[in-house]
Amino acid sequence: MKFSKPQTLAAIADIIGSKYVGNADFPVLGMNEIHVVEPGDIVFVDHPKYYDKALQSAATVVLINKKVDCPKGKALLISDDPFRDFNKLTDHFNPFEPARAVIAESAEIGLHTIIQPNVFIGNNVKIGDDCLIHPNVTIYDNTIIGNNVTIHAGTVLGADAFYYKNRPEYFDKLKSGGNIIIEDNVDIGALCTIDNGVTGSTIIGEGTKLDNQVHVGHDTRIGKRCLIASQVGIAGCVVIEDLVTIWGQVGITSGITIGAKAVISAQSGVSKSLEGGKSYFGTPADEFRKKYKEIASIRLIPDIIEKLDKLE
Repeated sequence: MKFSKPQTLAAIADIIGSKYVGNADFPVLGMNEIHVVEPGDIVFVDHPKYYDKALQSAATVVLINKKVDCPKGKALLISDDPFRDFNKLTDHFNPFEPARAVIAESAEIGLHTIIQPNVFIGNNVKIGDDCLIHPNVTIYDNTIIGNNVTIHAGTVLGADAFYYKNRPEYFDKLKSGGNIIIEDNVDIGALCTIDNGVTGSTIIGEGTKLDNQVHVGHDTRIGKRCLIASQVGIAGCVVIEDLVTIWGQVGITSGITIGAKAVISAQSGVSKSLEGGKSYFGTPADEFRKKYKEIASIRLIPDIIEKLDKLE
């Protein structure tokens, strides 16, 4: 999430009430999660296990819960609770804006786009030309939709990321300040749910087709011309490259990459990154030939046990 205008280290420290290490005028351009940070961004870290990763990332400002040696060319914000203060910054730079109309006045809708009854379109939404949005679709603030996109009834674009910190007495939500980008020529089925990025964008690539009841988690990036069948669940921060086919009821864990032209069969469970250009199935998902050999071996077990019993 980039700020509407550049900030300074001292100004950011004042917003969250923290101390800082670095020049007061050190430039701060935005805030992002570790996997999408760029120079000028703030990244937060609150566990020693991830200190080095944050300090060595592309981010030039690190919001951290311990005073450490500051890398050259960077700055620190010292906080007793970086998670809380990251939320404060999200609220400050991207505050929630209540809806004042079913279709917000700030929404931009392109030529020849059809909006069916009972569609909600939030603030600052942009929808391109020749789109068809069916009844009861909900499009949250700041969503960007390209040209020739079809969205079927009951789909929700822009719900909050499923991202929580486990406090001793409750789950504390990391607030979503990102958005969704739907590129040109995408079809989205009925009752799909696509979550906002936490600070960046959840992206559905050009020409991709989603069947009914597909869920896409926060900050996931789906490439071009992918086919995703019904009841697939994709966690946050997944990268799905171009021309991937995912059949029904596949579950995909967070933070992994599915290579281009991979095919994943129905009801598979994907728990690690998969190389492109191959076919997979099973839980955990693996290559077809390897998985078939495993299944064949398992089927031999009863006969082996029976033979061993006879030898005793």
